[in-house]
Amino acid sequence: MSSFFPPPHLRQDFAASVVVFLVALPLCVGVAVASGVPAELGLITGIVGGLVTGAMRGSTFQVSGPAAGLTVLVLETVRNLGVAGLGAVVLAAGLLQTVLGALRWGRWFRAISLSVVEGMLAGIGLVIIASQLYTAAGTDAPDGGPARLAGLPAALAGALADPGAAASAALAAGTVLVIAGWRRLPGRAGAVPGALVAVVLAALVTAAAGLPVATVRIDGVLDAVRPPDAAALGSLAEPAVLGTVLAFALIASAESLFGAAAVDRMHDGPPTEYDRELIAQGVGNTLCGLLGALPLTAVIVRSSANVRAGARTRAARMLHGVWLLVFAALLPGVLAYVPLPALAGILVHAGWKLIPFRGIAALWRGHRGEAAVLAATAAAIVAVGMFEGVLIGLGLSVAKAAWEASHLRVDRADEPVPADAAGRPAPGGVLRVRVSGGATFLRLPKLLDALEALPRDRPVEVDLSGLHHLDHACRSAVTAWAERHTAAGPHPVRLHALPALRTAAGK
Repeated sequence: MSSFFPPPHLRQDFAASVVVFLVALPLCVGVAVASGVPAELGLITGIVGGLVTGAMRGSTFQVSGPAAGLTVLVLETVRNLGVAGLGAVVLAAGLLQTVLGALRWGRWFRAISLSVVEGMLAGIGLVIIASQLYTAAGTDAPDGGPARLAGLPAALAGALADPGAAASAALAAGTVLVIAGWRRLPGRAGAVPGALVAVVLAALVTAAAGLPVATVRIDGVLDAVRPPDAAALGSLAEPAVLGTVLAFALIASAESLFGAAAVDRMHDGPPTEYDRELIAQGVGNTLCGLLGALPLTAVIVRSSANVRAGARTRAARMLHGVWLLVFAALLPGVLAYVPLPALAGILVHAGWKLIPFRGIAALWRGHRGEAAVLAATAAAIVAVGMFEGVLIGLGLSVAKAAWEASHLRVDRADEPVPADAAGRPAPGGVLRVRVSGGATFLRLPKLLDALEALPRDRPVEVDLSGLHHLDHACRSAVTAWAERHTAAGPHPVRLHALPALRTAAGK
């Protein structure tokens, strides 16, 4: 244990763990309620993320637990397979993550297009906001992202006409305002987690005013543990369920490892070991699946709070799991006083933070193609679902990369030849052609059109040194054109840099 609790840093890690616990507690409960499962399962996942994943090597400062980014996928899985089926899916996804980490595939998750990841987060944020606004208005959300967005004006208008719904909406709105404004307070007050303050204030207002709003239903934490049964495990053989497992594993891994890159920029400590971190996430999700709990990922909100609070070692994130365990064992009844509209407000704020507004603006100014991929990914997630939306985003990203890699430019310039012995300029200057970019079969028609349009009665020099890629089809076509052009005219064609490119391509 001495490696986890080095005496020089115990005080800093202890203080940081308390801060992270206070941040994690309302989020664990809120994510569970929004996912359609008992609140206790969110606490179980937070405990596993602290005590198990937090004890493993990988990232020193990342804190794991139930994440708002998986809420949509969890809710869909619970609706289709039930809570027992969710446990089986999480178990299989954790095992897949562990295998991928053991195969050293963790680093490859960094190759996923950032626009796809940000589009995924934006889509998730929009779906969370839409669904939780219905909860804030005291009504049930319709199925499907487009229906939720279309029905929001009517739902909010109806809430204003109903005193009970209006009180619920006001409580949620107040929660969002407290969270957004609390961190701007000067001094040490701003260091207290705004979400916790908002929940406490909402509970006090609800109790004092006797507001007719729903509160969290809470039972024993141990009673909520239901390992997946044989029928749930048997459903893993179905292709649709396997697709859900793959979606959980890929999305949770991408969110965790992209989060690790962001957290590493916040501190000057040891960098993340991506393969080990993927194994740690996989082991944590395997245990969460065995316990029938929510899936876990590394959560940027808790991780950044851990860094800002002065954590020095893995002890901080482990101790936060200890405090969650103590709370679940001794004070679970306190959660029964938490109003559901306050949790909806927390998740609306979390969903808003998932939308990368600054990143979208920056992409639009400099890389509109990337911005289009981001927007398409988000829209697809809202319209058809999480897994399908991510696949659409990845497909668009690959297509965009292939298109840009084959971008080809052909420039031509006339240069006079030296004068002859009589001092007169020689007829027909040299025509210099420079080809740059990527010459693939996708651009072969454009390349041949440009070359075949060159006059045959003048010397031609083609410079291919500006190409970063020349595939076999284009190389053969250029060579054949040069032979035909030379045979048809009085001047030979000179190709520069073609032999070097042929060697680099392995021919």
